[in-house]
Parts: sequence; structure tokens; C-alpha cells
Amino acid sequence: MSAEKEPLFSSKNIKLLTEPLNDSNPITVQVLGICSALAVTVKVKPAFVMALSVMVVMAVSNVAISLLRKTVPPRIRIIVQLVVIAAMVILVDQVLKAFLYDISKQLSVFVGLIITNCIIMGRLEAFALSNKPWQSFLDGIGNAAGYGIILIIVAFFRELLGSGTVWGFQVIPKGVYDFGYENNGLMILPPMALIVVGAIIWIQRAKNKKLVESN
Repeated sequence: MSAEKEPLFSSKNIKLLTEPLNDSNPITVQVLGICSALAVTVKVKPAFVMALSVMVVMAVSNVAISLLRKTVPPRIRIIVQLVVIAAMVILVDQVLKAFLYDISKQLSVFVGLIITNCIIMGRLEAFALSNKPWQSFLDGIGNAAGYGIILIIVAFFRELLGSGTVWGFQVIPKGVYDFGYENNGLMILPPMALIVVGAIIWIQRAKNKKLVESN
């Protein structure tokens, strides 16, 4: 008698999507992918596009490595992983240049550097190599979403306080500037991204006792 098939969205699979949003967030808990958090979060729009790009690369790469996991010799697995990631990054980069050229210019080399993003390599090595394609897909989406949420939150505060805009639209009214308000130029400098990420980590750990106890 065959074993009962696990539902696509079982509690275990849902956990793969939700845990990276909080308890195992790749940026605030695992402290990975900090470089891009510093570099592409001056504005919300490029941060969102970067997050979406990482999600596509991570989800597809996870599935590809999961499908190949039983055929790739262990001694060349890192090379295969890099080839898969590089192929996806090149594809994403070309799509951005074709349809979102201005954003692609703002992201500059950082799209290409997705190839070396330790979050992606870590999930391929730790999860996709030992799990089925569907679970690997969910793991990729979940971790990329956790990464992307932090990027967008950091970009929101940096753009709002540094430029007075959100997604390029003026949010702070002109009347506020007439009363003497000025944009905080420090917010658009890279060190402020690190400070905002640090504040998010502090708030998260203050609200989640499990993270404090685990350390």
C-alpha cells in the first residue's frame, strides 16, 4: 500500500515560506546578504527589483539543483551550483536591461553579484541538495522574500527620510519644507543602511525571545 502523498501546502511546507520572514531571516538572523542591503536601498524601486531578481534566481536555482541532486558528483557540486546561478543571473540581467533599463543602470554590478550571494549558495548547499523540487522551490521563495522584505523596509526609511519620496513620488508635502524641514542627507549614505538594519535586528530580537535564547 503506497504512502499517503503529502499536501503541497502542508504545515511543514508552509513553514518553509514563513520561517525566513522572521525566525530565520537571512539578513537579520543569519546576517547574510548585507552588502546588497547597503548598496541598493537608497530608493524603494531598485530595492524591490533587486528583491524580485533574487527571488527568481533563488527559486529556479533551488529547483534545478534539487532535480540534479542525485546525478551531480559531490566533488563538482559547487561548480554546478555556480553555473546554474550564473545562468539565471545572466537571464535576469538581460530581462532587466530589456524592460527596466533605468533600474538596471541603478543596480549596476549588483545584479551580477547575485552570483556570489551567500544566501543563494547557502540554500542550495544546505537545502536543495537534500530535498525535493517543490520543497526547494518553497524554501527559495521564502528565503528570498525574507531577504526582500528587509531590503524594502530599509529602502523605505532611507528614501523617505533622505529624499522625502517613496517609489519616486513626493510624500513629504512642500509646506513641511517651507516650515524649515530638510531631508536628512545622511540617510542616503551607505553607513545609514547598516544602522537601519541594526535597528531592525534590535527590534526583532526585542520582540522575539526565541532569537535571544538561541544565542
